[in-house]
Amino acid sequence: MIPLIQAEVVNRYAWVSEEEFSDMVAVSTALPAPLVTKLAAMIGYRARGWFGVVAAEIGIFLPTTLAVVLLGGLIMRFADSAVLRAMLTGVRPVVIVLLLQVAWGMGKKAFVDGLMWFLGAVALGIILFVPWIHPAFLVVGSMALGYFFYRNKGKERNDHDKKQVETK
Repeated sequence: MIPLIQAEVVNRYAWVSEEEFSDMVAVSTALPAPLVTKLAAMIGYRARGWFGVVAAEIGIFLPTTLAVVLLGGLIMRFADSAVLRAMLTGVRPVVIVLLLQVAWGMGKKAFVDGLMWFLGAVALGIILFVPWIHPAFLVVGSMALGYFFYRNKGKERNDHDKKQVETK
């Protein structure tokens, strides 16, 4: 769903920028609960305030709920069907390509310097070679490191933005 949401809110409607979308995905990943519901709520709030949050959550839950209610019994009836298994097998590579496309776009914005590449490599190494560490610890740890290493850059950017507004 992330690539679909990105295509709509970034590319089609331009409610958020690519960088804002990446930040929203990162925050959604760090918080508990399903990622897509948090992402939709943030985008809805950014686009239309609290009305946008309600509309986004209805837009996320209603179609899925209807699909489960209307198609759930049908899918369960044919769960052992060779045709259904073949269809699901065929869709897996497409889903992976969509996820890689989102990761590539976010990676171009995220890996801005050597420190980010180093942290990314360390995180990859931990995920691959220390599987008993829960990914949530990586997310929280990376947030702490981001604050430690980049807190002044955020302040500098805000000061720069304020100066640009003042000169207009």
